[in-house]
Amino acid sequence: MSRGRFEAEVASGRRFRFGRNWRGFLDALTDERIALAEASLREMLDAPSLAGRTFLDIGAGSGLFSLAARRLGASVRSFDYDPDAVACAAELRTRHFPDDPAWEVREGSVLDREFLDSLGTFDVVYAWGSLHCTGDMWTALDNARSLLRGGGGICYIAIHNDQGWRSALWRRVKQCYCRSVAGRLLVTGAFIPLFALNTCLRSAVKRRNLFREYAQRRRGMSILHDWRDWLGGLPYETATVEAVTRFMAERGFRAERIRATTSHGCNEFVFRRER
Repeated sequence: MSRGRFEAEVASGRRFRFGRNWRGFLDALTDERIALAEASLREMLDAPSLAGRTFLDIGAGSGLFSLAARRLGASVRSFDYDPDAVACAAELRTRHFPDDPAWEVREGSVLDREFLDSLGTFDVVYAWGSLHCTGDMWTALDNARSLLRGGGGICYIAIHNDQGWRSALWRRVKQCYCRSVAGRLLVTGAFIPLFALNTCLRSAVKRRNLFREYAQRRRGMSILHDWRDWLGGLPYETATVEAVTRFMAERGFRAERIRATTSHGCNEFVFRRER
């Protein structure tokens, strides 16, 4: 999986530059956001600490959750297919754990079997919102679960919820965004004000500032960067809760925790390897 292939996919309108979006997010990253990311890992993994455990971050994106895992005591390996995302994770490592041998950042693809075989196996495999952005989601999921050690390894993943025709319409929006500069301007000009108005109205109804609360409700993330990520996010695949749990059960995994959504967001899963 070469960098040239990545650039060709971007140029053809088949891939969004997730990493460039997350570079902007690093400017908004605060200690509070990092603490919220740590809290979300502790909650979903049901673990107050990750000390003594190995953690693989597939599609590290901004690098925030690699950082959170390292701060919780894990030995971390991060990788991403997007070179700008790799740079983001490396930047966070430099800021918070310079020259740390217990946190490695690499460029690679979850679809590249030769690359994956060089990594070894892990106690925790984390892939939040990345497997459905590979262009081959089910192969990516199968590859991800294969990186767990035997005897109780944990896989924490999040995959876009399948909403049928609604998901098909969102795919068209994303294709328009990625196809050209004009398409990007059209999509952002139409949807960002709509998203903002919707958030304002819900804030008024709830009598709370939902813009300010977003980081607390969304694992320390940034509302504007998440909106851009959503609008441009190609490749884009979806799956139902039932399809994901069945796929993993057939491969010897039990669902310990599921956080399902009824919207176009992600369903979250924590699976434990039983065989």
